[in-house]
Amino acid sequence: MGAREVGLPERVPAGGLPPRVEIWEVGARDGLQNESSVVPVEVKLEFLDRLAGSGLTTLEATSFVHPKWVPQLADAEQLLAGLDRHDGVRYPVLVPNDRGLNRALEAGVDHIAIFASATETFAQRNLNSTFDDQFGMFEPVVTRARKEGLEVRGYLSMCFGDPWEGVVDVEQVVRAGKRLLDFGCSQLSLGDTIGVATTNQVTRLIEAFGDTSALAVHFHDTYGQALANTEAALRAGVSTVDSSAGGLGGCPYAESATGNLATEDLVWLLEGLGVEHGVDLGKLVETSVWMAGQLGRPSPSRVVNALAG
Repeated sequence: MGAREVGLPERVPAGGLPPRVEIWEVGARDGLQNESSVVPVEVKLEFLDRLAGSGLTTLEATSFVHPKWVPQLADAEQLLAGLDRHDGVRYPVLVPNDRGLNRALEAGVDHIAIFASATETFAQRNLNSTFDDQFGMFEPVVTRARKEGLEVRGYLSMCFGDPWEGVVDVEQVVRAGKRLLDFGCSQLSLGDTIGVATTNQVTRLIEAFGDTSALAVHFHDTYGQALANTEAALRAGVSTVDSSAGGLGGCPYAESATGNLATEDLVWLLEGLGVEHGVDLGKLVETSVWMAGQLGRPSPSRVVNALAG
C-alpha cells in the first residue's frame, strides 16, 4: 500500500507560516527552455492543459526571448494561439525587452515577467548590459506594460551567489529588487540561480527587504537545499513560491545551475505543514510522469518517483 493510501504525509500545522501558498509553476517556460532539443508545440499545449487540470492556477507559459537565444521557445505565438485557457488560471509570459513586449501585446497576453540580474557579471553575460544599465532597459518596458493594463513580475537572478563573483552583497540585491518594484513590478521573485543558498542566508535577505508582500522565491536544487530554503522563506513571510513540475529546468546561461524545485516536492512539504495550495498531487504526479516520458528520461523529483513507482 502506498503512502497516499494510508494518509501520508501527516498534516502537522505550525505557527509562523502563511495559511496558503501560491505556486508559480514555471515548468512550461523555465523547465523546457533548458532542454537540448525542441519539444513539439502540441506536447507543450497538453503539458499546460494537464498542469491546469491538477489545480495549478499560475502557469508561466512561454517566453518572447529572441529565438536565436532560446530556440526551444521559438513557437511562443503558435503556442498562445492554440492555448485552451482554463477559467481562473493565469498564463504569464517572459519578455526581455521592448521588442518582446510588442510580441506579447500582439499575442494578447495580460501578464508578463521581466528578468534582471543582481550582479555585474551575470548582467553582462545574460543581458549584454552592465548592472546599472539594465534598469534603463527595463523601466520603459514595465512602464508601457502597466499603461497597457498588464501585470508585471520582476525576476532577479543571482540573489544568493554568483559563479563568477561568489557571495552577493545583500544590500546590492535589495537595491536592485526595490528598483524593479519602484518601476511598477507588482511582484519580485528572488532567484537562487545556481542553487547555493542556505536557510539563514534566505532569512537574512528577506528580512532585509522589510515588506514581504510583493516577494516570491525561486530556488534551484543544486545542493539539495531547495525545500529547506523554501520553508525558511515561508517562515520569513513569503507566500509565493516558484517551482517546476517534475523538477524540470536549470539556467542556460549558468552552467552550474541544475533543476528547479520540483512542484511535487513542494506540494508534499506544504501538505505536511498544513499549508493550503489547491493542487491535486496525484494528478500532478501523473502529469510529470507523462512529461518525463515525452522527454525520454525519468523525473528528478523524489516525490514523483516515489509515488509513481
